[in-house]
Amino acid sequence: MTGKKTKVNRLKKFVSETVVREYTINIHRRIHGVGFKKRAPRAIAEIRKFVEQQMGTKDVRICPRLNKYVWSKGIRNVPFRVRLRLSRQRNLERDSVHKLFTYASLIPMTNFKGTLTANVDAGVN
Repeated sequence: MTGKKTKVNRLKKFVSETVVREYTINIHRRIHGVGFKKRAPRAIAEIRKFVEQQMGTKDVRICPRLNKYVWSKGIRNVPFRVRLRLSRQRNLERDSVHKLFTYASLIPMTNFKGTLTANVDAGVN
């Protein structure tokens, strides 16, 4: 048991730094079976959940362009996939509970073939 790392230790290790990554999310499988009038709101919630899991921050901020893209075809017909740029940054607000936040922004794409997770230089945003 001494060699095992707990989930908390792993999160603390990689959450301490600022980083920028690009992901492609399959929204279609995450909202399968959801009622028509709840699909776009559920898609936003699933994006938030994905960002929390990948970046390890509870404070997730979604770019207005990303929100408009998810809602672009209406509440029922959410786009199947979305390419995101997630940047974990220090929180400069004094009264904030969280030290870090993640900003999720849209990368406009027409074809998602071969798009993998990629680390990006922090200067590019």
